[in-house]
Amino acid sequence: MKQSINKTIIDNTNAWPFVEAKKILKERKQYIEKKNKIILQTGYGPSGLPHIGTFGEVARTSMVVNALNMLTDIPKEIITFSDDMDGLRKVPDNVPNKDLLEKSLNKPLTKVPDPFKKFSSFGEHNNEKLKNFLNEFGFKYTFKSSTSLYSSGQFNDTLKLVLQNYKGIMDIIIPTLGKERQKTYSPFLPICPDTGKVLEIPVIEIDESKSKIVFDNNGEKLEKSILNGECKLQWKVDWAMRWYALDVDFEMYGKDLIESAILSTKIINLLGKRNPSGFAYELFLDEKGEKISKSKGNGITIDQWLEFASPESLSLFMYQNPKRAKKLYKEVVPKAVDEYLDLIDKSKKQNEKQLILNPVWHVHNGKVPKEEMIMTFSMLLNLVETSNADSKDLLWKFVKKYKPTIKEENFPIFDRLIEYSIKFFNEVIKENKKYKKPNNNEKKALEALIKTLADCNDKMLPEEIQTKIYSVGKENGYNDNLRDWFKLIYEVVFGDENGPRMGFFISFFGIKETKELISEKINNV
Repeated sequence: MKQSINKTIIDNTNAWPFVEAKKILKERKQYIEKKNKIILQTGYGPSGLPHIGTFGEVARTSMVVNALNMLTDIPKEIITFSDDMDGLRKVPDNVPNKDLLEKSLNKPLTKVPDPFKKFSSFGEHNNEKLKNFLNEFGFKYTFKSSTSLYSSGQFNDTLKLVLQNYKGIMDIIIPTLGKERQKTYSPFLPICPDTGKVLEIPVIEIDESKSKIVFDNNGEKLEKSILNGECKLQWKVDWAMRWYALDVDFEMYGKDLIESAILSTKIINLLGKRNPSGFAYELFLDEKGEKISKSKGNGITIDQWLEFASPESLSLFMYQNPKRAKKLYKEVVPKAVDEYLDLIDKSKKQNEKQLILNPVWHVHNGKVPKEEMIMTFSMLLNLVETSNADSKDLLWKFVKKYKPTIKEENFPIFDRLIEYSIKFFNEVIKENKKYKKPNNNEKKALEALIKTLADCNDKMLPEEIQTKIYSVGKENGYNDNLRDWFKLIYEVVFGDENGPRMGFFISFFGIKETKELISEKINNV
């Protein structure tokens, strides 16, 4: 049901899910009214393990649905479509038993053996893995398989229409191809009856009345029906056919598919329907700035993120700046989590207009958590290191030692955060720590800090402790650049250029413990 929200605020907001939702309702008005439904599609090719970009497409489309729910009561459906009838073109780098796949190159993905030996095919393995991820996030979607829809005949009527418009489609595609490819190109790809491979071979003859095509298979005639999965369509034609057959109103896609979307738009228009409303997003990059690829397995995977941080923090990462390329690797996780926590904190003081511009409103479908934030993820990681806590219970005991009024059951987000912080520190941060050895002047300044802390007590407010730390820095040569003073503390104590707000950290960690920690670091590094 449509939720209650001020119409003027929605009309004037520039939050991108609302911008897209309003565009869909305007551009697809007559189609939506005719079927009384809004259909949004996400596409996925299971030629490799599902990567985080695939999750991002479903997450962002779900955010558009959330916005649509504020605008209309018309039913909505997200179709997650797997192009699992596509031929396997190369063996991915990140799978076992590569020889199994090598022997099945160019066969439909649902006919390629599963290298993990868990499912009947590689396509099914990857489909199930994707569905498990989406289910874990609680997404509402309808999964559709290319193999299933082709072989069951559900695409047959649209395939006949494609055959009727064969020449017009060729006129659209051929000018975009090289001279050699023009000679062999056909919108229809037959499945070889002998090898089971998806063939890219030229057409000799078309029998539209019988829905059959005769192909030139290395000098021999190969006659195939275009129906019931005996042929599949080339990618750009296939995309347009799906838009037509499934009556899709909206689809987002990576920037690398913009040219494909333009050609698919021309094809669906030729078939007699208007193209869906579209949204081109920027691609995700690994730490080297290279595009994340399912065949390479570079960047961070969905399951790795979920080991280190909450599903909501990943959804937030997907919400922000979808038209800007972003690097996506393990080290971005703490910043993403801290942004998530900060936005929850800000939401408590925001009015309705500000709230629908707050990304966590979209992450939580308008139901932002009310939990108070105890500390940032970054500071918690520092606490894991300095307290040597190796279990959730130990870290909770440490926190409650200095904040005895905290009750675990009132802080479910923080409770999960503790588990994530221990795992992330031990598996990602620990091995890369490089502690600075202070020179004589730096050591003298840090010793002065220890001496000043001796005059403090655990009842002091974090701000009071922070002021003391400022004063020590100013008195020991850092008056003009206090940033370098804190950088020194972070590099010596935490092995990093950045760190927590020290006054707040010390109020949790304890005065005595902090003195001992700094002393240990400057004497043992």
